[in-house]
Amino acid sequence: MVNRLHRLELPPAVPAASSTLAATLLDAMQRYWGYDSFRPLQREAMTCVMGRRDSVTVLPTGGGKSLCFQVPAVCSEGLAVVVSPLISLMKDQVDALVQCGVPAAAINSTMSAEERGIVASQIRAGELRLLYVAPERLLMSRTMDFLTAANVQFAAIDEAHCISAWGHDFRPEYRGLSILKEAFPQASVHAFTATASTHVQRDIAEQLNLREPVMLIGSFDRPNLTYRIVRGGSGRFDKVARLVEQRRGESGIVYCISRKEVEKVAAGLEGLGHRAAPYHAGLADDVRHRNQEAFLEERLDVIVATVAFGMGIDKSNVRFVIHNGMPKSLEHYVQESGRAGRDGLEAECVLLASAGDAMLWRRMIEGGEPESVAGAVRALEAMNQFVDGAGCRHRAIVEYFGQEYPDDDCGACDVCLGELDLVAEPVVLGQKIISCVARLDQRYGADYTAKVLVGSADQRIRSSGHDQLSTHGLLSEHRQQDVRQWIDQLVSQGYLARVGEYNTLEITPDGRELLRGERTPQLLKPAPTGRSRSQRRGGATADSWEGVDRDLFERLRRLRMELASERGVPPYVVFSDATLRDMARRRPSSLTALLEVKGVGEKKRDDYGHDFVEAIVEHCTAEGVAMDQGEGNGGSRSRVVPDEPFVPAASSLPAFELFRQGLGIDEVAERLGRVRSTVVKYLGEFIQQEQAMDPSPWVDAAVVARIEAAYEQVGGERLKPIFEHLGGEVPYDDIRIVLGCLGNR
Repeated sequence: MVNRLHRLELPPAVPAASSTLAATLLDAMQRYWGYDSFRPLQREAMTCVMGRRDSVTVLPTGGGKSLCFQVPAVCSEGLAVVVSPLISLMKDQVDALVQCGVPAAAINSTMSAEERGIVASQIRAGELRLLYVAPERLLMSRTMDFLTAANVQFAAIDEAHCISAWGHDFRPEYRGLSILKEAFPQASVHAFTATASTHVQRDIAEQLNLREPVMLIGSFDRPNLTYRIVRGGSGRFDKVARLVEQRRGESGIVYCISRKEVEKVAAGLEGLGHRAAPYHAGLADDVRHRNQEAFLEERLDVIVATVAFGMGIDKSNVRFVIHNGMPKSLEHYVQESGRAGRDGLEAECVLLASAGDAMLWRRMIEGGEPESVAGAVRALEAMNQFVDGAGCRHRAIVEYFGQEYPDDDCGACDVCLGELDLVAEPVVLGQKIISCVARLDQRYGADYTAKVLVGSADQRIRSSGHDQLSTHGLLSEHRQQDVRQWIDQLVSQGYLARVGEYNTLEITPDGRELLRGERTPQLLKPAPTGRSRSQRRGGATADSWEGVDRDLFERLRRLRMELASERGVPPYVVFSDATLRDMARRRPSSLTALLEVKGVGEKKRDDYGHDFVEAIVEHCTAEGVAMDQGEGNGGSRSRVVPDEPFVPAASSLPAFELFRQGLGIDEVAERLGRVRSTVVKYLGEFIQQEQAMDPSPWVDAAVVARIEAAYEQVGGERLKPIFEHLGGEVPYDDIRIVLGCLGNR
């Protein structure tokens, strides 16, 4: 974590008395993060922190939980202590904060004594606003003694579900955090998590000894995610490979249940030419770290992993998550699939599931601690019901967590998009299945019942005389696996129930109403291939590409990668995909206009503004595309030259002296260790700063003559006509350099 050691200028705390509290918070959000509005419950959560009122906040992944404590930290005097479970998560958040101009640091086991000493000095001097620390280190007596003199204003507990034994990621070390209220009596404590049932929410508050906490529970719905479930265990790798191929070049995660499957899938995807790598607890630490860093830095597109991967990943532009096997609980599924689309843009979540997954998990669960088995089995059953359900996936998730879903059609799952067909006569089909359960005296499980219905001549069926039942072979025209899935769907919809140690089928009151023709189930059959998908609902991100210049977006992505590589941070820490899309939509031509882009604060404008504005201006000039398309200007302005007096970026100044010495582009690139495109950008700034009129030090004289002649023929308003007039033989970089010098004449 290189950035944590920098001596940072402390941002001034914004006094609440200068305006309303909301305006104070929004001012900080705009200044440091480039956001000008609150997301749901952010304002309420920040108000609790500012008012030192204990709170529990549950917001879905991508809902902006971190800002709920980061923004108050820069609006207050003193130190905010953030408890985080993983070093990688701390590193990502600290890197992102420093990039935004917020003084933040972490203390963890990877740091040397000297590094920890520097952070301690920053704390003593009051130079930090946020300190990230793991629960184990925070609870060390030496750490606690040191922080009691550090003017701690509040503590934020990230991933707070880890404190509850009822949660899906219980960590015993979190239990010790109950002493925070005693150790820092003047400080408030705030718990944050993405997934917590009502029981877990209450347990978090109790375990942390919170005093009359405010409970802020956001919607568990993620409207930008499209959920799809594919049933059947055969040909799984082929299904995974097709899904990854559809998203080639985009960031994605493939989750597998076992380490063996992780290795197999990763190797298979690599063999198909994808940039993929494995991640699981059985790999050496350095291999895991190397693969994770490659994924974060976009040197890998796909990470294939067990559930060991994910909690510490703050990567915002994951566009798909594939589960190659059913998770063991809906909490796990929501947490893992929720790693897609954290930037609010559309993302796809596909779950490949089979009955064998549930059996595998059940064996693993029953081998665990006795006191946890019952709860884990209940969670597995709920996951089974989600997979077998025939209703809206978004509704099923939201209702599982105790909330009401407001819409009849989410427009963002396979059911609501019409990608799955309902059987033609569900009542008749359901009656046949339930009749068979009745004929079997409700003493057998789903597999056996399905065999009877398809007319199996299995020895057990014949020896029991069940081949003589009137329901034997009643569904012989269907495959056994299809019948089994219909049975599971009837269970998930409450017409049948699994009971007892052997999960025998029992008819429920609703099932008896179905037998009488008084209820209609939803029973699915696979949809035909090639079916078109309907439009996503407006509440998702149907317009996330609307107005975006795709070519400019790709150019900005490449620029982001170069800058991130130079600074040693993941690309999404520079700017998120959502910010790049808005940039390619608005196409700002000045640093002032750049601040209108969502996600661009003052610090990032100062650090990266010159690079991105120049790339935008060059692209729009070459392509004849209008700039400054943001709100409030009617989209009518089209400027090539920024409004402000030209000031070269600090990063370009070392190249200026080399250009003055007469070095060429490639020589400067080698001397500075920069890619050629970056040095060409530096040269453009040098030509503008020095008002250079002679391009011959960097472009061959004969080429200069050809470009100047083409300029006389077609003009220089755009680069593309000159490029085409020259038959595509002269690079854009040479044209740009010559026109820059011509402009100075």
